[in-house]
Amino acid sequence: MKSLRFLSAMASGLTTAALITASPAANAADYKVGFVTSLVGPVSSLGIPYQKGLKAGETFQSEIDGKKVQVITLDDASDPSTAARNARKLIEEDHVDAIIGTAGSPGAMAIAAVAREAKTPLISIAHVNLKGPDAAWVATVPQPAPLMISAVVDHMKQAGVKTLGYIGFSDAWGDEVYDALQKTAVPAGIQVVSNERYARGDSSVAGQVLKIVAKHPDAVITGNSGTPGALPYLALADRGYKGKLYGTHALINPAFISVARQSVEGLLAPTGPVIVAEQLPEDNPIRKVAMQYRDAYQKANGAPAADAFSAYSFDAWLIFLDAAKRASATAQPGTPEFRLALRDAIKSTHELVGTHAVYNFHPDESYGVDDRARVVVRLEKGHWKLVP
Repeated sequence: MKSLRFLSAMASGLTTAALITASPAANAADYKVGFVTSLVGPVSSLGIPYQKGLKAGETFQSEIDGKKVQVITLDDASDPSTAARNARKLIEEDHVDAIIGTAGSPGAMAIAAVAREAKTPLISIAHVNLKGPDAAWVATVPQPAPLMISAVVDHMKQAGVKTLGYIGFSDAWGDEVYDALQKTAVPAGIQVVSNERYARGDSSVAGQVLKIVAKHPDAVITGNSGTPGALPYLALADRGYKGKLYGTHALINPAFISVARQSVEGLLAPTGPVIVAEQLPEDNPIRKVAMQYRDAYQKANGAPAADAFSAYSFDAWLIFLDAAKRASATAQPGTPEFRLALRDAIKSTHELVGTHAVYNFHPDESYGVDDRARVVVRLEKGHWKLVP
């Protein structure tokens, strides 16, 4: 209830802030947030929605107790090394209090290493799975793969799936999904018969899909994201595959649907509740915040929200606002003492209601969500429908 009152108080004091891409003079007590995203390159289909979600956050609230939150945005061009350089610039030259970013797991992992070294909090909007001391300066907003994969595995069991083909990215996200399948599908009596991989920038997965189809699996699931995530489904359709199709929450994106078209009709995937907010029960606390986010998104971007990714950066903004307000009681923004206090405040976040989840972070792990952060949806004629 405290977090709901907090969000309600924020909503009553809406102000609109322009996205700042330079570093103009600001009061010493102003808060600074560095935002790294991917505006060009293969991850831009996620990076652009992330940027729009942060704009919605600024529209929702751009001040904390009368002090402005300044945002400095940098494009990493879908390149992890550029993401790391951007993070270092934001910390060493712009003296940001925290970083929010970036669009892909490889880039987010690169930023996490810089954040840990420079002792600056990172609120990651891509999957970063860290534990122990490595997790101390990182909070990950998206849901972990095991939590989400277990939801679709339950549906596979109900549908009688016994064999499952897998194809994913040849990076940390592809690994995380595959590992989650081994931990959830295999104990459920579902045999994972393939482990095919491809790079985010590849233009074809014909060879990998031929290998999968030759095994005649009952279903296929992917460990990918954004528009590159459409490749396996298009290739499966080209080869007349008639089995069941599954995906992850990394595919909940209009750009993915527009590229994959009819090849993903009937696709089942887990997602955060925000994507079907209007289909949730009235007493679900996430519904209220998700509808507030949709209003802010419309005001900020002049169009309705239609993806899950922009809501992750909106939730990252809520996490920062909540933690910064508490941290400012003990230290001034712009100082090492504040960054440490902010880190501790983020890691002590308790029952903060967002659009995707109710967040509870801990010092020794990067993820902070539970079963309330997932629903299963089916793609029907280009729209996601809640599966009871």
